[in-house]
Amino acid sequence: MLKEQDLQGLYVPIVTPFDEEFEVDAASFYNQAYNLFQDEIDGLVVNGTTGESPTITKDELGVLFATAQAARDAAHVDVPLIVGTGTNDTRSTVLKTAEAGKLGAEAVLVVVPYYNKPSQQGIIEHFRQVAGVGVPVILYDVPHRTGVTLELDTVRAILDIDGVIGMKDSTPNTRLVTELTRLGSKPVLCGEDTLLYAALQSGAKGVMSASANVETERFVTFIRSFVSGAHEESRREFEELLPLIRLLFQEPNPAPIKWLLHQQGVIGSGALRLPLLPVTEGLQAKLAAYL
Repeated sequence: MLKEQDLQGLYVPIVTPFDEEFEVDAASFYNQAYNLFQDEIDGLVVNGTTGESPTITKDELGVLFATAQAARDAAHVDVPLIVGTGTNDTRSTVLKTAEAGKLGAEAVLVVVPYYNKPSQQGIIEHFRQVAGVGVPVILYDVPHRTGVTLELDTVRAILDIDGVIGMKDSTPNTRLVTELTRLGSKPVLCGEDTLLYAALQSGAKGVMSASANVETERFVTFIRSFVSGAHEESRREFEELLPLIRLLFQEPNPAPIKWLLHQQGVIGSGALRLPLLPVTEGLQAKLAAYL
């Protein structure tokens, strides 16, 4: 099981490739996972929103997780596998978390309940119930998607729950990670890709970056430079990645990432399940510079 001290470095929420019939392409998923492990990432998230989790069935998740395990074994690495299990229904999230534990997940990534806008206390209780399953929980705060802004005291209360080992912070600035660092909280991973360097400077222990599905070696180098104390070099490496990061989020994630991976021959198709659509021709032309 994942522990607090393990939440550091580069975690990647992997895409879920589909074939032209929109079925899970396990062979392509294996290729991408194997490549990520070879590039020495520190953790892999299966069935995150970058993996189009709302469209993935229980059986498909089983296939994806087993495939990730096989790729990890083939790469001869000991990288933790995290499963995204968060929904806006506590009972469903608890059940999904229990299933992830049975699959062998070392932790689960649980988003703040979205759409129904529960109270701050309701959100705390949601995470208390999920943590009670016994699988380590990573809080995922992404207010521009959930429609809920967590108060600092709420975040602290969630992080104080036994079984919650840290958080992914996708808030639009570094205020939260700065305050949590000052107060000595459990580890924070930055999930807002344009703020990766700033978040590390503000006290984040690492990053959980969708963008790192591509140019993974460069993201690893950027993180390693920062950890080694070469902050100016790390800043320069991040600024060189920033134009790519901005392109990857110019249209809904993970369409641009999938297009690049398909063009690079890593996955067999850039297909997405509706309501997501492939990238436009205009963005394809911009992304082509990275081929």
